[in-house]
Amino acid sequence: MVFFDFEVFKYDWLVVAIDPINQREFKIVNNKNMLSDLYQNYKRDIWVGFNCRNYDQYILKGILCGFDPKRINDWIIVKDRKGWEFSSLFHKYPLNLFDIMPNPPVSLKTLEGFMGKNIHETSVDFNIDRKLTEEEIRETIAYCRDDVMNTIEVFLRRKGEFDAQLDLLKAFDLPLSHLGKTQAQLAAVILDAKKIRFKDDWDIRLPNNVQLGKYSEVAKWFLNKENHRDDAELKIIIAGLEHTIAWGGIHAGKKQYNYKCKPHEVILDIDVDQLYPTLMIVYGLLSRSVEEPERFKNVLDTSLRLKREGKKKEREPYKRICNITYGAEGDAFNPMYDPLHRNLVCVFGQVLIIDLLEKIEDLIELLQSNTDGIFIKLNRSDVPELKRRVEEWEKRTGLKMSYEAFTAIYQKDVNNYIAVPEGELYDEKGKPRWHSKGGYVKELTDLDYDLPIVNEAVKMYMLCGIPVETTVNSCDELKKFQKIVKLSNKYRWVEHENGEGTTKFDNKAYRVFASLDNRDGRLLKCDGVRNPAKFGNTPDRCFIYNDDITNVAIPSKLDRQYYINLAKKRLEDFGVCQK
Repeated sequence: MVFFDFEVFKYDWLVVAIDPINQREFKIVNNKNMLSDLYQNYKRDIWVGFNCRNYDQYILKGILCGFDPKRINDWIIVKDRKGWEFSSLFHKYPLNLFDIMPNPPVSLKTLEGFMGKNIHETSVDFNIDRKLTEEEIRETIAYCRDDVMNTIEVFLRRKGEFDAQLDLLKAFDLPLSHLGKTQAQLAAVILDAKKIRFKDDWDIRLPNNVQLGKYSEVAKWFLNKENHRDDAELKIIIAGLEHTIAWGGIHAGKKQYNYKCKPHEVILDIDVDQLYPTLMIVYGLLSRSVEEPERFKNVLDTSLRLKREGKKKEREPYKRICNITYGAEGDAFNPMYDPLHRNLVCVFGQVLIIDLLEKIEDLIELLQSNTDGIFIKLNRSDVPELKRRVEEWEKRTGLKMSYEAFTAIYQKDVNNYIAVPEGELYDEKGKPRWHSKGGYVKELTDLDYDLPIVNEAVKMYMLCGIPVETTVNSCDELKKFQKIVKLSNKYRWVEHENGEGTTKFDNKAYRVFASLDNRDGRLLKCDGVRNPAKFGNTPDRCFIYNDDITNVAIPSKLDRQYYINLAKKRLEDFGVCQK
Protein backbone atom coordinates (compact mmCIF):
# COMPACT_ATOMS: atom_id res chain seq x y z
CA MET A 1 0.00 0.00 0.00
CA VAL A 2 1.31 3.45 -0.92
CA PHE A 3 -0.13 6.84 0.05
CA PHE A 4 0.51 9.69 -2.37
CA ASP A 5 -0.18 13.34 -3.20
CA PHE A 6 0.78 15.56 -6.16
CA GLU A 7 1.39 19.31 -6.26
CA VAL A 8 1.32 20.96 -9.70
CA PHE A 9 2.59 24.38 -10.75
CA LYS A 10 2.97 26.00 -14.16
CA TYR A 11 6.62 24.97 -14.57
CA ASP A 12 7.07 22.36 -11.83
CA TRP A 13 5.43 19.30 -10.35
CA LEU A 14 6.22 17.05 -7.44
CA VAL A 15 4.85 14.04 -5.65
CA VAL A 16 5.37 12.60 -2.18
CA ALA A 17 4.61 8.90 -1.74
CA ILE A 18 4.86 6.93 1.49
CA ASP A 19 4.82 3.17 1.96
CA PRO A 20 4.05 2.91 5.71
CA ILE A 21 4.32 -0.88 5.87
CA ASN A 22 7.89 -0.98 4.58
CA GLN A 23 8.69 2.50 5.96
CA ARG A 24 9.79 3.92 2.63
CA GLU A 25 9.33 7.50 1.39
CA PHE A 26 9.64 8.91 -2.11
CA LYS A 27 9.98 12.60 -2.98
CA ILE A 28 10.05 13.16 -6.73
CA VAL A 29 10.42 16.57 -8.39
CA ASN A 30 10.07 17.00 -12.17
CA ASN A 31 11.51 13.53 -12.82
CA LYS A 32 9.38 11.32 -15.06
CA ASN A 33 11.83 8.40 -14.93
CA MET A 34 11.76 8.25 -11.14
CA LEU A 35 7.95 8.45 -11.24
CA SER A 36 7.88 5.59 -13.76
CA ASP A 37 10.06 3.49 -11.44
CA LEU A 38 7.72 4.23 -8.54
CA TYR A 39 4.71 3.19 -10.61
CA GLN A 40 6.37 -0.02 -11.81
CA ASN A 41 7.40 -1.00 -8.28
CA TYR A 42 3.92 -0.42 -6.83
CA LYS A 43 1.52 -0.94 -9.73
CA ARG A 44 0.14 -4.15 -8.19
CA ASP A 45 -0.30 -2.52 -4.78
CA ILE A 46 -3.06 -0.23 -3.51
CA TRP A 47 -2.63 3.52 -4.04
CA VAL A 48 -4.40 5.62 -1.41
CA GLY A 49 -4.96 9.36 -1.67
CA PHE A 50 -7.28 12.19 -0.77
CA ASN A 51 -9.44 13.09 -3.79
CA CYS A 52 -7.10 10.91 -5.85
CA ARG A 53 -10.06 9.43 -7.74
CA ASN A 54 -10.79 12.81 -9.28
CA TYR A 55 -7.35 14.41 -9.41
CA ASP A 56 -4.04 12.75 -8.43
CA GLN A 57 -4.42 9.57 -10.45
CA TYR A 58 -4.79 11.60 -13.65
CA ILE A 59 -1.71 13.73 -12.88
CA LEU A 60 0.26 10.51 -12.36
CA LYS A 61 -1.02 8.85 -15.52
CA GLY A 62 -0.66 12.06 -17.53
CA ILE A 63 3.02 12.48 -16.65
CA LEU A 64 3.69 8.84 -17.51
CA CYS A 65 1.95 9.40 -20.85
CA GLY A 66 4.14 12.43 -21.54
CA PHE A 67 1.51 15.14 -21.04
CA ASP A 68 2.10 18.48 -19.33
CA PRO A 69 0.58 17.98 -15.83
CA LYS A 70 -0.38 21.68 -15.69
CA ARG A 71 -2.71 21.13 -18.65
CA ILE A 72 -4.37 18.24 -16.84
CA ASN A 73 -4.55 20.26 -13.61
CA ASP A 74 -6.34 23.12 -15.39
CA TRP A 75 -8.58 20.70 -17.28
CA ILE A 76 -9.85 19.33 -13.96
CA ILE A 77 -9.76 22.41 -11.71
CA VAL A 78 -10.24 25.42 -14.01
CA LYS A 79 -12.44 23.85 -16.69
CA ASP A 80 -14.20 21.53 -14.21
CA ARG A 81 -13.89 18.55 -16.54
CA LYS A 82 -13.57 14.88 -15.64
CA GLY A 83 -9.98 13.63 -15.61
CA TRP A 84 -10.74 10.53 -17.67
CA GLU A 85 -12.07 12.74 -20.47
CA PHE A 86 -8.61 14.23 -21.05
CA SER A 87 -7.14 11.20 -22.83
CA SER A 88 -7.91 7.55 -23.51
CA LEU A 89 -4.18 6.84 -23.09
CA PHE A 90 -4.68 6.89 -19.33
CA HIS A 91 -5.92 3.29 -19.62
CA LYS A 92 -2.32 2.22 -20.27
CA TYR A 93 -1.54 2.79 -16.58
CA PRO A 94 -4.09 0.96 -14.40
CA LEU A 95 -4.13 1.61 -10.66
CA ASN A 96 -5.62 -0.20 -7.70
CA LEU A 97 -6.94 3.04 -6.26
CA PHE A 98 -8.69 3.89 -3.01
CA ASP A 99 -9.89 7.44 -2.33
CA ILE A 100 -10.25 8.16 1.39
CA MET A 101 -12.06 11.50 0.93
CA PRO A 102 -15.50 11.39 2.62
CA ASN A 103 -18.73 11.67 0.66
CA PRO A 104 -20.13 14.33 0.73
CA PRO A 105 -16.69 15.89 0.25
CA VAL A 106 -14.85 17.56 3.13
CA SER A 107 -11.45 19.16 2.53
CA LEU A 108 -8.33 17.55 3.99
CA LYS A 109 -7.45 20.79 5.81
CA THR A 110 -10.85 20.77 7.52
CA LEU A 111 -10.35 17.16 8.63
CA GLU A 112 -6.86 18.03 9.86
CA GLY A 113 -8.45 20.80 11.89
CA PHE A 114 -11.01 18.43 13.40
CA MET A 115 -8.20 16.02 14.36
CA GLY A 116 -6.36 18.83 16.16
CA LYS A 117 -3.49 18.86 13.67
CA ASN A 118 -1.41 21.78 12.44
CA ILE A 119 -3.43 23.45 9.66
CA HIS A 120 -0.89 26.02 8.51
CA GLU A 121 -0.56 26.16 4.73
CA THR A 122 2.29 26.68 2.30
CA SER A 123 3.25 30.24 1.42
CA VAL A 124 4.09 29.19 -2.14
CA ASP A 125 1.51 30.50 -4.62
CA PHE A 126 0.16 27.71 -6.81
CA ASN A 127 -0.41 30.26 -9.60
CA ILE A 128 3.21 31.42 -9.62
CA ASP A 129 4.32 32.27 -13.20
CA ARG A 130 7.92 31.00 -13.04
CA LYS A 131 9.90 28.01 -11.91
CA LEU A 132 10.08 27.50 -8.17
CA THR A 133 13.23 28.30 -6.23
CA GLU A 134 15.00 25.60 -4.26
CA GLU A 135 13.57 27.02 -1.05
CA GLU A 136 10.05 27.00 -2.51
CA ILE A 137 10.54 23.38 -3.59
CA ARG A 138 11.63 22.43 -0.06
CA GLU A 139 8.64 24.18 1.49
CA THR A 140 6.22 22.57 -0.96
CA ILE A 141 7.67 19.12 -0.35
CA ALA A 142 7.29 19.61 3.41
CA TYR A 143 3.70 20.78 2.90
CA CYS A 144 2.94 17.87 0.57
CA ARG A 145 4.50 15.33 2.94
CA ASP A 146 2.41 16.71 5.77
CA ASP A 147 -0.71 16.17 3.66
CA VAL A 148 0.31 12.58 2.92
CA MET A 149 0.91 11.89 6.62
CA ASN A 150 -2.49 13.33 7.44
CA THR A 151 -4.05 11.25 4.65
CA ILE A 152 -2.67 8.22 6.48
CA GLU A 153 -4.26 9.51 9.71
CA VAL A 154 -7.61 9.93 7.96
CA PHE A 155 -7.28 6.44 6.49
CA LEU A 156 -6.71 4.93 9.93
CA ARG A 157 -9.83 6.67 11.23
CA ARG A 158 -11.89 5.63 8.21
CA LYS A 159 -10.40 2.18 7.79
CA GLY A 160 -13.87 0.73 8.18
CA GLU A 161 -14.75 2.21 4.79
CA PHE A 162 -11.69 0.60 3.22
CA ASP A 163 -12.48 -2.76 4.85
CA ALA A 164 -16.08 -2.53 3.64
CA GLN A 165 -14.93 -1.85 0.09
CA LEU A 166 -12.58 -4.85 0.20
CA ASP A 167 -15.38 -6.97 1.66
CA LEU A 168 -17.58 -5.99 -1.29
CA LEU A 169 -14.94 -7.19 -3.71
CA LYS A 170 -14.49 -10.45 -1.79
CA ALA A 171 -18.22 -11.10 -1.32
CA PHE A 172 -18.95 -10.71 -5.02
CA ASP A 173 -15.65 -12.09 -6.38
CA LEU A 174 -14.54 -8.83 -8.03
CA PRO A 175 -10.95 -7.96 -8.99
CA LEU A 176 -8.80 -5.60 -6.93
CA SER A 177 -8.81 -3.15 -9.85
CA HIS A 178 -12.45 -2.37 -8.91
CA LEU A 179 -11.34 -0.98 -5.53
CA GLY A 180 -11.37 2.58 -6.87
CA LYS A 181 -14.96 2.45 -8.07
CA THR A 182 -17.68 4.13 -6.06
CA GLN A 183 -20.13 1.82 -4.33
CA ALA A 184 -22.83 2.88 -6.80
CA GLN A 185 -20.54 1.83 -9.65
CA LEU A 186 -19.85 -1.47 -7.89
CA ALA A 187 -23.59 -2.06 -7.51
CA ALA A 188 -24.00 -1.71 -11.28
CA VAL A 189 -21.18 -4.21 -11.85
CA ILE A 190 -22.50 -6.70 -9.28
CA LEU A 191 -26.01 -6.54 -10.75
CA ASP A 192 -24.66 -6.62 -14.32
CA ALA A 193 -26.61 -3.51 -15.32
CA LYS A 194 -26.64 -2.53 -19.01
CA LYS A 195 -27.33 1.15 -19.61
CA ILE A 196 -30.68 1.86 -21.25
CA ARG A 197 -32.11 5.28 -22.05
CA PHE A 198 -35.67 5.70 -20.74
CA LYS A 199 -38.15 8.43 -21.66
CA ASP A 200 -40.97 7.73 -19.18
CA ASP A 201 -39.69 9.61 -16.09
CA TRP A 202 -43.17 10.73 -15.02
CA ASP A 203 -45.41 7.75 -15.85
CA ILE A 204 -46.47 7.73 -12.21
CA ARG A 205 -48.64 4.97 -10.78
CA LEU A 206 -49.51 3.78 -7.27
CA PRO A 207 -49.34 0.29 -5.73
CA ASN A 208 -52.56 -1.67 -6.33
CA ASN A 209 -52.80 -2.70 -2.67
CA VAL A 210 -52.54 0.76 -1.10
CA GLN A 211 -55.47 1.85 1.11
CA LEU A 212 -55.29 5.57 1.81
CA GLY A 213 -58.83 5.97 3.15
CA LYS A 214 -59.47 9.60 4.05
CA TYR A 215 -56.07 10.59 2.65
CA SER A 216 -56.98 9.78 -0.96
CA GLU A 217 -56.05 13.38 -1.81
CA VAL A 218 -52.44 12.23 -1.72
CA ALA A 219 -53.08 9.71 -4.51
CA LYS A 220 -54.70 12.38 -6.66
CA TRP A 221 -51.76 14.71 -6.10
CA PHE A 222 -49.18 12.14 -7.20
CA LEU A 223 -51.18 11.23 -10.31
CA ASN A 224 -51.85 14.84 -11.33
CA LYS A 225 -49.50 15.66 -14.23
CA GLU A 226 -49.33 19.30 -13.12
CA ASN A 227 -47.30 18.10 -10.13
CA HIS A 228 -44.82 16.09 -12.19
CA ARG A 229 -41.84 18.34 -11.59
CA ASP A 230 -39.02 18.04 -9.09
CA ASP A 231 -39.94 21.14 -7.03
CA ALA A 232 -43.62 20.28 -6.52
CA GLU A 233 -44.83 19.53 -2.99
CA LEU A 234 -48.07 19.01 -1.09
CA LYS A 235 -48.86 20.19 2.44
CA ILE A 236 -51.48 18.07 4.18
CA ILE A 237 -52.54 17.24 7.74
CA ILE A 238 -52.09 13.52 8.48
CA ALA A 239 -52.58 12.02 11.94
CA GLY A 240 -52.71 15.51 13.42
CA LEU A 241 -49.42 16.75 11.92
CA GLU A 242 -48.77 18.85 8.85
CA HIS A 243 -46.83 16.70 6.38
CA THR A 244 -44.78 17.80 3.43
CA ILE A 245 -45.05 15.36 0.54
CA ALA A 246 -42.61 15.71 -2.35
CA TRP A 247 -40.70 13.67 -4.91
CA GLY A 248 -37.82 13.20 -2.49
CA GLY A 249 -39.88 11.84 0.38
CA ILE A 250 -42.38 12.64 3.12
CA HIS A 251 -41.64 14.29 6.43
CA ALA A 252 -43.41 15.84 9.39
CA GLY A 253 -42.52 16.55 12.98
CA LYS A 254 -43.66 18.41 16.05
CA LYS A 255 -41.51 21.46 16.62
CA GLN A 256 -39.91 22.14 19.99
CA TYR A 257 -41.58 19.05 21.39
CA ASN A 258 -40.10 17.62 24.58
CA TYR A 259 -41.74 14.84 26.51
CA LYS A 260 -40.88 12.36 29.26
CA CYS A 261 -43.21 9.39 29.32
CA LYS A 262 -45.36 8.55 32.31
CA PRO A 263 -45.06 4.95 33.55
CA HIS A 264 -48.06 3.84 31.46
CA GLU A 265 -46.72 5.44 28.23
CA VAL A 266 -44.01 4.60 25.73
CA ILE A 267 -42.43 6.23 22.70
CA LEU A 268 -41.79 3.89 19.79
CA ASP A 269 -39.57 4.30 16.77
CA ILE A 270 -41.11 2.06 14.09
CA ASP A 271 -38.95 1.64 10.99
CA VAL A 272 -39.38 -0.35 7.81
CA ASP A 273 -36.53 -2.84 7.40
CA GLN A 274 -34.63 -2.05 4.18
CA LEU A 275 -37.58 -0.07 2.78
CA TYR A 276 -36.28 0.93 -0.65
CA PRO A 277 -34.62 -2.42 -1.50
CA THR A 278 -37.76 -4.27 -0.39
CA LEU A 279 -39.98 -2.03 -2.53
CA MET A 280 -37.72 -2.72 -5.51
CA ILE A 281 -38.20 -6.46 -5.12
CA VAL A 282 -41.82 -6.71 -3.93
CA TYR A 283 -43.14 -4.15 -6.41
CA GLY A 284 -40.73 -4.70 -9.30
CA LEU A 285 -39.07 -1.30 -9.04
CA LEU A 286 -35.43 -2.30 -9.48
CA SER A 287 -33.79 -0.49 -12.37
CA ARG A 288 -34.97 -1.95 -15.66
CA SER A 289 -31.36 -2.00 -16.83
CA VAL A 290 -30.77 -4.96 -14.52
CA GLU A 291 -31.63 -7.99 -16.63
CA GLU A 292 -31.71 -10.47 -13.74
CA PRO A 293 -33.55 -8.94 -10.74
CA GLU A 294 -33.07 -12.26 -8.95
CA ARG A 295 -29.46 -11.20 -8.32
CA PHE A 296 -30.64 -8.23 -6.28
CA LYS A 297 -33.21 -10.36 -4.44
CA ASN A 298 -30.43 -12.72 -3.40
CA VAL A 299 -28.40 -9.77 -2.10
CA LEU A 300 -31.38 -8.42 -0.13
CA ASP A 301 -32.31 -11.85 1.27
CA THR A 302 -28.70 -12.37 2.39
CA SER A 303 -28.60 -8.95 4.05
CA LEU A 304 -31.81 -9.60 6.01
CA ARG A 305 -30.73 -13.14 6.97
CA LEU A 306 -27.40 -11.94 8.32
CA LYS A 307 -29.21 -9.20 10.26
CA ARG A 308 -31.44 -11.79 11.91
CA GLU A 309 -28.37 -13.86 12.76
CA GLY A 310 -26.63 -10.85 14.30
CA LYS A 311 -23.67 -11.09 11.89
CA LYS A 312 -23.07 -7.38 11.49
CA LYS A 313 -19.65 -7.53 9.81
CA GLU A 314 -20.63 -10.27 7.36
CA ARG A 315 -23.81 -8.37 6.51
CA GLU A 316 -22.13 -5.04 5.72
CA PRO A 317 -21.26 -5.56 2.02
CA TYR A 318 -24.75 -6.86 1.22
CA LYS A 319 -26.40 -4.05 3.18
CA ARG A 320 -24.32 -1.45 1.31
CA ILE A 321 -25.34 -2.75 -2.10
CA CYS A 322 -28.98 -2.73 -1.00
CA ASN A 323 -28.77 0.85 0.23
CA ILE A 324 -26.81 2.29 -2.70
CA THR A 325 -29.00 0.81 -5.44
CA TYR A 326 -31.78 3.36 -4.96
CA GLY A 327 -29.31 6.23 -5.33
CA ALA A 328 -27.80 4.61 -8.44
CA GLU A 329 -31.23 4.72 -10.09
CA GLY A 330 -31.05 8.52 -9.91
CA ASP A 331 -27.46 8.87 -11.15
CA ALA A 332 -27.41 9.78 -14.82
CA PHE A 333 -23.82 8.50 -15.14
CA ASN A 334 -24.62 5.07 -13.67
CA PRO A 335 -25.74 2.14 -15.86
CA MET A 336 -28.65 1.62 -13.44
CA TYR A 337 -30.09 5.06 -14.16
CA ASP A 338 -33.88 4.71 -14.21
CA PRO A 339 -35.60 7.94 -13.10
CA LEU A 340 -39.14 6.51 -13.31
CA HIS A 341 -38.41 3.63 -10.97
CA ARG A 342 -36.53 5.96 -8.65
CA ASN A 343 -39.60 8.18 -8.49
CA LEU A 344 -41.90 5.20 -7.98
CA VAL A 345 -39.81 3.77 -5.14
CA CYS A 346 -40.14 7.08 -3.31
CA VAL A 347 -43.86 7.43 -4.13
CA PHE A 348 -44.69 3.89 -3.04
CA GLY A 349 -42.81 4.37 0.21
CA GLN A 350 -44.70 7.54 1.01
CA VAL A 351 -48.21 6.28 0.27
CA LEU A 352 -47.65 3.04 2.17
CA ILE A 353 -46.49 4.93 5.26
CA ILE A 354 -49.59 7.13 4.99
CA ASP A 355 -51.62 3.94 4.60
CA LEU A 356 -50.18 2.69 7.92
CA LEU A 357 -50.80 5.98 9.71
CA GLU A 358 -54.43 5.93 8.58
CA LYS A 359 -54.85 2.50 10.21
CA ILE A 360 -53.27 3.32 13.59
CA GLU A 361 -53.82 7.04 14.18
CA ASP A 362 -56.66 6.49 16.70
CA LEU A 363 -54.20 4.65 18.98
CA ILE A 364 -51.23 7.03 18.83
CA GLU A 365 -49.88 10.53 19.05
CA LEU A 366 -47.65 11.04 16.01
CA LEU A 367 -44.40 12.81 16.88
CA GLN A 368 -42.62 12.64 13.52
CA SER A 369 -42.68 10.74 10.26
CA ASN A 370 -40.32 10.04 7.40
CA THR A 371 -40.62 7.89 4.31
CA ASP A 372 -39.21 4.83 6.09
CA GLY A 373 -40.51 5.19 9.62
CA ILE A 374 -42.38 7.02 12.36
CA PHE A 375 -41.97 8.11 15.99
CA ILE A 376 -45.17 7.68 18.01
CA LYS A 377 -46.32 7.96 21.64
CA LEU A 378 -49.04 5.70 23.02
CA ASN A 379 -50.25 3.88 26.10
CA ARG A 380 -48.39 0.65 26.83
CA SER A 381 -51.74 -1.13 27.06
CA ASP A 382 -52.37 -0.25 23.38
CA VAL A 383 -49.10 -1.72 22.09
CA PRO A 384 -50.52 -5.24 21.42
CA GLU A 385 -53.35 -3.78 19.33
CA LEU A 386 -50.90 -1.51 17.53
CA LYS A 387 -48.68 -4.45 16.62
CA ARG A 388 -51.71 -6.46 15.46
CA ARG A 389 -52.69 -3.69 13.04
CA VAL A 390 -49.12 -3.22 11.88
CA GLU A 391 -48.88 -6.96 11.22
CA GLU A 392 -52.01 -6.82 9.04
CA TRP A 393 -50.42 -3.96 7.12
CA GLU A 394 -47.17 -5.95 6.76
CA LYS A 395 -48.99 -8.94 5.29
CA ARG A 396 -50.81 -6.75 2.77
CA THR A 397 -47.84 -4.61 1.73
CA GLY A 398 -44.97 -7.10 1.92
CA LEU A 399 -42.98 -4.76 4.17
CA LYS A 400 -41.56 -5.57 7.60
CA MET A 401 -41.33 -3.24 10.59
CA SER A 402 -38.91 -3.14 13.54
CA TYR A 403 -39.59 -1.46 16.91
CA GLU A 404 -37.43 0.38 19.41
CA ALA A 405 -38.74 1.82 22.68
CA PHE A 406 -37.84 5.15 24.32
CA THR A 407 -38.83 6.94 27.50
CA ALA A 408 -38.31 10.55 26.39
CA ILE A 409 -37.71 12.68 23.33
CA TYR A 410 -36.33 16.18 22.80
CA GLN A 411 -37.24 17.36 19.33
CA LYS A 412 -36.37 20.66 17.71
CA ASP A 413 -37.98 19.47 14.47
CA VAL A 414 -38.08 16.31 12.33
CA ASN A 415 -34.40 16.69 11.42
CA ASN A 416 -33.08 17.51 14.90
CA TYR A 417 -33.90 15.35 17.89
CA ILE A 418 -32.58 13.07 20.61
CA ALA A 419 -34.58 10.11 21.92
CA VAL A 420 -33.73 8.62 25.32
CA PRO A 421 -33.84 4.78 25.39
CA GLU A 422 -35.39 2.54 27.96
CA GLY A 423 -32.78 1.12 30.34
CA GLU A 424 -29.10 2.03 30.18
CA LEU A 425 -27.80 4.86 28.00
CA TYR A 426 -24.87 2.75 26.77
CA ASP A 427 -24.65 -0.85 25.61
CA GLU A 428 -22.12 -3.40 26.90
CA LYS A 429 -19.49 -2.08 24.46
CA GLY A 430 -19.93 1.51 25.60
CA LYS A 431 -21.82 2.55 22.47
CA PRO A 432 -24.64 5.09 22.96
CA ARG A 433 -28.11 3.58 22.76
CA TRP A 434 -29.92 6.86 22.31
CA HIS A 435 -31.06 8.02 18.88
CA SER A 436 -29.93 11.47 17.77
CA LYS A 437 -30.08 13.42 14.55
CA GLY A 438 -29.08 16.93 13.53
CA GLY A 439 -26.05 19.17 13.90
CA TYR A 440 -26.71 20.09 17.53
CA VAL A 441 -26.81 16.54 18.94
CA LYS A 442 -25.29 14.17 16.36
CA GLU A 443 -22.57 11.76 17.46
CA LEU A 444 -19.19 13.37 16.76
CA THR A 445 -16.01 11.67 15.58
CA ASP A 446 -12.37 12.72 15.19
CA LEU A 447 -13.24 13.69 11.62
CA ASP A 448 -16.31 15.69 12.58
CA TYR A 449 -15.26 17.59 15.68
CA ASP A 450 -16.71 21.08 15.55
CA LEU A 451 -17.70 22.82 18.82
CA PRO A 452 -17.75 19.44 20.57
CA ILE A 453 -18.05 20.98 24.02
CA VAL A 454 -21.39 22.56 23.04
CA ASN A 455 -22.63 19.31 21.53
CA GLU A 456 -21.65 17.48 24.72
CA ALA A 457 -23.19 20.07 27.04
CA VAL A 458 -26.53 20.01 25.21
CA LYS A 459 -26.74 16.22 25.19
CA MET A 460 -25.62 15.77 28.80
CA TYR A 461 -28.34 18.12 29.98
CA MET A 462 -31.08 16.42 28.00
CA LEU A 463 -29.89 12.88 28.75
CA CYS A 464 -28.66 13.23 32.34
CA GLY A 465 -29.81 16.63 33.62
CA ILE A 466 -26.21 17.86 34.01
CA PRO A 467 -26.15 21.70 33.83
CA VAL A 468 -24.27 23.04 30.81
CA GLU A 469 -22.10 25.14 33.14
CA THR A 470 -20.81 21.96 34.77
CA THR A 471 -19.88 20.36 31.43
CA VAL A 472 -18.20 23.48 30.03
CA ASN A 473 -16.36 24.61 33.15
CA SER A 474 -15.03 21.16 34.03
CA CYS A 475 -13.50 20.58 30.58
CA ASP A 476 -9.70 20.94 30.39
CA GLU A 477 -9.25 19.92 26.72
CA LEU A 478 -8.81 22.95 24.43
CA LYS A 479 -9.65 20.92 21.33
CA LYS A 480 -13.24 20.54 22.55
CA PHE A 481 -13.76 24.29 22.23
CA GLN A 482 -12.58 24.56 18.62
CA LYS A 483 -14.56 25.93 15.71
CA ILE A 484 -13.13 25.07 12.27
CA VAL A 485 -13.90 27.44 9.40
CA LYS A 486 -12.76 27.33 5.78
CA LEU A 487 -12.64 30.12 3.22
CA SER A 488 -14.75 29.27 0.18
CA ASN A 489 -13.73 30.05 -3.39
CA LYS A 490 -16.08 33.04 -3.33
CA TYR A 491 -13.60 34.91 -1.12
CA ARG A 492 -9.93 35.82 -1.55
CA TRP A 493 -8.49 36.42 1.91
CA VAL A 494 -9.26 36.62 5.63
CA GLU A 495 -8.93 39.50 8.09
CA HIS A 496 -8.82 39.22 11.86
CA GLU A 497 -9.77 42.34 13.80
CA ASN A 498 -7.39 43.47 16.52
CA GLY A 499 -7.20 46.47 18.78
CA GLU A 500 -5.51 48.63 16.14
CA GLY A 501 -7.11 47.43 12.89
CA THR A 502 -6.98 44.10 11.10
CA THR A 503 -4.44 41.41 10.29
CA LYS A 504 -4.62 39.85 6.84
CA PHE A 505 -4.28 36.08 6.22
CA ASP A 506 -4.23 34.09 2.98
CA ASN A 507 -4.84 30.63 4.44
CA LYS A 508 -8.02 28.71 3.69
CA ALA A 509 -8.64 26.97 7.03
CA TYR A 510 -8.73 28.42 10.59
CA ARG A 511 -9.27 27.06 14.08
CA VAL A 512 -10.92 29.73 16.24
CA PHE A 513 -11.88 30.10 19.89
CA ALA A 514 -13.96 32.59 21.84
CA SER A 515 -11.76 35.16 23.58
CA LEU A 516 -11.95 37.35 26.68
CA ASP A 517 -9.21 39.61 25.30
CA ASN A 518 -10.64 42.94 24.14
CA ARG A 519 -7.90 43.18 21.52
CA ASP A 520 -9.34 40.12 19.74
CA GLY A 521 -12.14 40.82 17.28
CA ARG A 522 -14.12 39.15 14.52
CA LEU A 523 -12.79 36.82 11.83
CA LEU A 524 -13.82 38.24 8.44
CA LYS A 525 -13.90 36.80 4.91
CA CYS A 526 -13.12 39.24 2.12
CA ASP A 527 -13.61 39.21 -1.64
CA GLY A 528 -12.20 42.68 -2.34
CA VAL A 529 -15.54 43.95 -3.66
CA ARG A 530 -18.19 43.78 -0.97
CA ASN A 531 -17.85 44.67 2.69
CA PRO A 532 -16.08 41.94 4.67
CA ALA A 533 -18.44 39.34 6.19
CA LYS A 534 -18.03 37.55 9.52
CA PHE A 535 -17.63 33.78 9.36
CA GLY A 536 -20.89 32.18 10.42
CA ASN A 537 -21.21 30.77 13.94
CA THR A 538 -17.98 32.37 15.13
CA PRO A 539 -17.60 34.67 18.18
CA ASP A 540 -17.40 38.45 17.87
CA ARG A 541 -14.16 38.16 19.84
CA CYS A 542 -11.99 35.23 18.88
CA PHE A 543 -8.39 34.10 18.68
CA ILE A 544 -6.82 31.81 16.06
CA TYR A 545 -4.74 28.72 16.85
CA ASN A 546 -3.70 26.82 13.71
CA ASP A 547 -0.82 24.87 15.30
CA ASP A 548 -1.21 21.30 16.52
CA ILE A 549 -3.55 21.55 19.48
CA THR A 550 -2.89 18.15 21.05
CA ASN A 551 -2.17 18.49 24.79
CA VAL A 552 -2.23 22.31 24.61
CA ALA A 553 -3.29 23.88 27.91
CA ILE A 554 -6.40 26.05 27.93
CA PRO A 555 -5.33 29.73 27.96
CA SER A 556 -6.81 32.07 30.53
CA LYS A 557 -8.33 34.20 27.77
CA LEU A 558 -10.68 31.42 26.59
CA ASP A 559 -14.23 32.73 27.03
CA ARG A 560 -16.04 29.74 28.53
CA GLN A 561 -19.20 31.79 29.02
CA TYR A 562 -19.55 32.08 25.24
CA TYR A 563 -19.87 28.28 25.01
CA ILE A 564 -22.25 28.14 27.96
CA ASN A 565 -24.50 30.75 26.32
CA LEU A 566 -24.36 28.94 22.99
CA ALA A 567 -25.33 25.63 24.61
CA LYS A 568 -28.26 27.31 26.38
CA LYS A 569 -29.35 28.93 23.10
CA ARG A 570 -29.35 25.52 21.42
CA LEU A 571 -31.40 24.08 24.27
CA GLU A 572 -33.88 26.92 23.77
CA ASP A 573 -34.05 26.01 20.08
CA PHE A 574 -35.26 22.60 21.27
CA GLY A 575 -37.77 24.30 23.53
CA VAL A 576 -35.80 23.25 26.61
CA CYS A 577 -35.15 25.72 29.40
CA GLN A 578 -32.39 24.74 31.83
CA LYS A 579 -33.68 24.98 35.39
